[in-house]
Amino acid sequence: MNDVLQLKGDFFQKPNSSRPGAPNLPKGTKVNINHLKRLQEDLERLYQFWNEEKIFQGALISVFYTRVVPKSRRINGFLSKGSKPANSSIVGARFSNDEKRKHIITHYVTLDILEESINRVRNSILLFKEIFNDNISQGDLENIKEKNIDFHKYKISKTNFLKIIVDSHYVEKFSLIENKNNFDQNSIITIYKTDVETSLLMERIGIKLLPSRIIDGITMLLDPSQFMLLYEKAPYLIAMVTEDISKLTKDDFSNSIESSKMSIPRPTNEPIVGVIDTMFDDRVYFSEWVEFKNMLSDDIPLEPNDYKHGTAVSSIIVDGANINPNLDDGCGRFRVRHFGVAIQKQFSSFSILKSIKEIVAANKDIKIWNLSLGSKDEINPNFISVEAAILDKLQYENDIIFIISGTNKAMSDNEEKAIGSPADSINSLVVNSVDDKNEPASYLRKGIVLSFFNKPDVSYYGGGNHEKGIRVCMPTGEAFVVGTSFAAPWITRKMAYLIGIIGLRREVAKALIIDSSTDWKTTYTIEKASILGHGVVPKRIEDVVKSQDDEIKFVLSGVSEKYDTYNYNIPVPIHKDKHPFVAKATLCYFPKCSRNQGVDYTNTELDISFGRINKNTIKSIDKNKQSIEDETHYLYEGEMRKNFRKWDNSKHIKEVLKDRSKAKKTYINRMWGISIKTKERLETKDGEGICFGVVITLKELEGVNRIDNFIQNCSLRGWLVNKINVENRIDIYTKANEEIEFE
Repeated sequence: MNDVLQLKGDFFQKPNSSRPGAPNLPKGTKVNINHLKRLQEDLERLYQFWNEEKIFQGALISVFYTRVVPKSRRINGFLSKGSKPANSSIVGARFSNDEKRKHIITHYVTLDILEESINRVRNSILLFKEIFNDNISQGDLENIKEKNIDFHKYKISKTNFLKIIVDSHYVEKFSLIENKNNFDQNSIITIYKTDVETSLLMERIGIKLLPSRIIDGITMLLDPSQFMLLYEKAPYLIAMVTEDISKLTKDDFSNSIESSKMSIPRPTNEPIVGVIDTMFDDRVYFSEWVEFKNMLSDDIPLEPNDYKHGTAVSSIIVDGANINPNLDDGCGRFRVRHFGVAIQKQFSSFSILKSIKEIVAANKDIKIWNLSLGSKDEINPNFISVEAAILDKLQYENDIIFIISGTNKAMSDNEEKAIGSPADSINSLVVNSVDDKNEPASYLRKGIVLSFFNKPDVSYYGGGNHEKGIRVCMPTGEAFVVGTSFAAPWITRKMAYLIGIIGLRREVAKALIIDSSTDWKTTYTIEKASILGHGVVPKRIEDVVKSQDDEIKFVLSGVSEKYDTYNYNIPVPIHKDKHPFVAKATLCYFPKCSRNQGVDYTNTELDISFGRINKNTIKSIDKNKQSIEDETHYLYEGEMRKNFRKWDNSKHIKEVLKDRSKAKKTYINRMWGISIKTKERLETKDGEGICFGVVITLKELEGVNRIDNFIQNCSLRGWLVNKINVENRIDIYTKANEEIEFE
């Protein structure tokens, strides 16, 4: 097998040179004046409503679009004023419940901005009626100069008139959204962000909140009476609601049996993995490898069952390969810092969130965290869970990664069930489970998240269907367990190996894990991805950090500083004047996310193109043309999300290997290139300085090993090439962590 190569070289950066043209309608479309009048009536009703409300000075306005819209098709003339674009006032986004999915985006604006919008649409209607009669077409806007319109007469600029007309084509109506929920337990409520601080806002409604009951500024814990008061007085404020008390997803345990006493050497300098789970029993044979801290109040009584799950999870991370020889991954053993945050019966999500933030802040040395707790409740299709949002924020702000179980349903439950929180965490690596024949386990729950994001990420062996399960250590002895809770720790071990021992960045390590689960012949489908993610990760770590003899696998990492981060200097080998390869690539990055943006959750999009260079343009292997400059491509947002995973932070592109696959012709340039284009959803430029990792694999069509030729060509082109050799990296890690005694 060939070692995976690490290529180090310069990525070049350039800003976006394209500039938007004048606003125009899609080809062949038109806008009717009556639609504009209805939009004016909507805004006038909303102005009257908000002018009478006294809780805050502004207005919440929900824009109901005609379809899923990209950022470039969000309103630009409505709800904007001067240099403040409408996009900067967005405080929420969701999809409609219609058969045809549509965007509903909520803005918080001042009353003078709302009044400005009413005046703009009123003046636009006057101009519309006198100049265009009942309809305006795409051609009318394109040739508007020929009409010599005196825009000053109608008290509106030409640009604002065009924006209002184009906006109205994509907008169905303006209205309010009111969440209809009624919980009889404590609830975690997220409100729309306004210009009033949350505790003061609640006080005006009649709800007094302690600071400890507010998290991330706009999310709070309310009891049933407080929730009902909020719902009665200001239902329009409620953006998201979930119950606070969650029951743990069920894992199946066999009766534990006492086994012969196992032995384990003393820990030395092995990497430390963080585990956040139920309690840990320090009487087990590997307890010296685990540092345990109970994060619960001393007032909470603990029962024997509260120690089972957490102890079992840590036993896999510490010694899984030894106690499950059939799953020996070659990763060795790991030390664990285990934090008990829940008991087996149920837990408070709000309390766990506060504990996790405290734990991560106090343990900066830990880079890999295992979280095998999950809720029995299904995720919401319109917003990310509070738990997942906190994990995503922690991973954006810190150089860490969470590996999370995909959650389970009961073995007897034959109905499909969506995954539970926090398995909807976008930045985390989420793991579902297969049996020993690589078949989906019967207890699996399904993604996708927010109808689009690819969760779970991968699958691994968690027992089930026709086998006795994964062997673990319980407080009372040996046990065999089944569940995604026991698939996730195996991936945690691999991530700990890649980051802690090999020394890879988390973006590259995550990309390697995902890439290793893919093959050359399977075509991506939403149905498959919703169950298994990208695929099943191989057992042995060698199959992650090595490739077949007829493959060249290399990793790249970089930082996006401008719109386009690129390198057009990758020397893919040539034979008989052709490139005898098919290719695949996996990209991973950890974006800033905004829960209050609802379905438009990730703030930054990195769009990858990889392929041959033709006329200074990358001919990408996935035929991705959405970011090609100097060309016009009519692609709908829904299609780009489906076909090119737009806004997803883990992307896998490939050429499917077929019997008729042929070598590719070379162009004049003869090089291949990679381009990472950065796009922002909001005005805050959250993508500046974002790190990314890419894994690229080339498969030789005739089975020839051309890696030496590739290494030589890369060196000639200025790349620094390192082999990720397992044995060498272990030696380096061991020597780097030796204790030196000075005489």
